[in-house]
Amino acid sequence: MKKEWVRSERIDNEIIDKLAGELKLDQTLAGLLVQRGITTAEQADLFFNPRLSQLHDPFLMKDMDKAVERIHRALQNKERILVYGDYDVDGTTAVAVMYSFLSKQPGVDMIDNETPRQIEYRIPDRYSDGYGLNVSAVEYAKEQNFNLIITLDCGIKAHKEIDLANSFGIDVIIGDHHRTGDEIPKAYAVLDPKRPDCEYPCKHLSGCGISFKIIQAYCQKYGVPETEILDYLDMVVVSIASDVVPITDENRILAHYGLKQINTKPRPAFESILKYSNVVKSSKSNSNLYFNRELTIMDLVFLIGPRINAAGRMESGKNAVRLLLADTFEKSEIFAKEIDEFNNERKMLDAKATEEALAHFDSGKISKTAKTTVVYDPSWHKGVIGIVASRLTEFYYRPTIVFTKSGDLITGSARSVKDFDIYAAIEGCSDWIEHWGGHKYAAGLSIKEENFEVFAQKFEEVASIQLAEELQIPKVEIDAEIDFATINRTFFDDLKKFAPFGTRNSNPIFETRGVVDSGTSRIVGQKHLKLSLVQHNKQSYPLDGIAFQQADQEVLVKSGKPFNVAYQLEENEWNGKITLQLNVKDIQE
Repeated sequence: MKKEWVRSERIDNEIIDKLAGELKLDQTLAGLLVQRGITTAEQADLFFNPRLSQLHDPFLMKDMDKAVERIHRALQNKERILVYGDYDVDGTTAVAVMYSFLSKQPGVDMIDNETPRQIEYRIPDRYSDGYGLNVSAVEYAKEQNFNLIITLDCGIKAHKEIDLANSFGIDVIIGDHHRTGDEIPKAYAVLDPKRPDCEYPCKHLSGCGISFKIIQAYCQKYGVPETEILDYLDMVVVSIASDVVPITDENRILAHYGLKQINTKPRPAFESILKYSNVVKSSKSNSNLYFNRELTIMDLVFLIGPRINAAGRMESGKNAVRLLLADTFEKSEIFAKEIDEFNNERKMLDAKATEEALAHFDSGKISKTAKTTVVYDPSWHKGVIGIVASRLTEFYYRPTIVFTKSGDLITGSARSVKDFDIYAAIEGCSDWIEHWGGHKYAAGLSIKEENFEVFAQKFEEVASIQLAEELQIPKVEIDAEIDFATINRTFFDDLKKFAPFGTRNSNPIFETRGVVDSGTSRIVGQKHLKLSLVQHNKQSYPLDGIAFQQADQEVLVKSGKPFNVAYQLEENEWNGKITLQLNVKDIQE
């Protein structure tokens, strides 16, 4: 599919020149700062050197004071507390953070040195329970004499379940980050920056980020040294990466320090997970890095997140929490090995489902000219439909919902294209939906099987109205045009200071025009291009590159004619040698 290159608007050169001079920074990189709204040396210092002191006051969040007071009272009075969270990365990390912190508070009633009698955690089963707080969990809390439920990464739409808990005399604290409905549940406290009456400055915390803010507030109010909670930042950054929340404002600070912790002192869970990814050093050294290279947000997205998710997709999210709570490598290795096996099984299932879903296009079951993709197969594994939806979105670049059978209903996972609010489109079809929730770019829903056709038709109608023509073309957003001669180690080291990269602080894409093959470019792995490029008629040494899924561009690359490339700069490690390479996003004449 041909992509449109969108180049950043021109910026006042005077501002760039001034900033480049003050920071002794390459002008291109100074321009990237200005694009991010950073125009002074003071702002640049805060951007390049995030400080924990910049974290917002947690008590700015609506109901925070009520929440921590209720938690403290429960701890002091030996009341039973149930920590409840979703089965994905965000939910399980949020639960692990809260459960671990509460279990370590003085006076907690313990069964043994590791297990509190007073506190328990519960993760819903993806298949029998579905997403979020459910009636069976509330009934369990009543049977087991729990006085307080803390929901994390869920609960903001659990009106029926909260009302039931209230009728049982059980208080509920909701810690969520999803969009609210028209009404806020009648819980004891509702912590959600997205609730309309909440003035908390950072609206895009992850669910685990909410969990962290609760324990930060608890520390402040009850005199617990905040240094005791900094070790949880590694789980917070994994949730930020996996839940694709914007890495700006407070999330940038949390991600910065979380990555630093993972790279230098990983908890046993992450060490054991990464053992299966060939990044752990074969022998310990005096280096300040635990791994053979510095891990990035994308490493968390591709190496850690899928494995934690695999526990909830293939069996139970409880295994992910057990892994995260393990205090030794030996304990964590047991769960990590099992979860890696789940992940391998997940890969096979999602590959099979993706192939079958693509066959729906070839057979004509799905129109290739429609604005959306809505597909259903009762045999697909519920744990992989979100991944399949993402793959179909990439393939045909249009809003996609993949459904499979789930009990008496069919459950769908929705993924969107850039700038299209799929949550709003689903909301426009609410007459045919039993349950739904999510974000702008990803959502989940359940409908009756007999309503599938009418829902698919309505979703196509709603999306066709809301989906502007310009949103139907995949775009490569170019941050700056540079020559190959600009690229050197100093330039790249300064560029790395912009990290951690992610949503709203993306790894910059550069454009270089008039490049040619140095003579050694070739197809690798059938679908990818291994490139070696020089800039035509300009003095530059060959630069290596990789263009994933772009083997069809070999003819242009080998033609001898100059072409243009859009790419991100990255490091490539091979046989102990680290070099710079281009991660090519697109090639055009």
